Amino acid sequence: MSRVEFLEERCKGCLLCTVVCPKEIIRQSDRFNQHGYKVAEVPAEDMDKCTGCTSCALICPDVAIRVYRTPKAKGAE
Repeated sequence: MSRVEFLEERCKGCLLCTVVCPKEIIRQSDRFNQHGYKVAEVPAEDMDKCTGCTSCALICPDVAIRVYRTPKAKGAE
């Protein structure tokens, strides 16, 4: 299962990741990090919708997102 992880202490809450997510599963959290920014998150119930496309990580100016992709089976496209 592909998933994303947000490094909350690096996140500045710019929410650029929410704009580029093709599944529209990233949202602003109610939590604040130690710098006072509301961080981005993917609700647990939506994490299975993540395709591991990496769009969110590529656009993040603070390198605050890690993407873990599910390996494809050999011969699968």
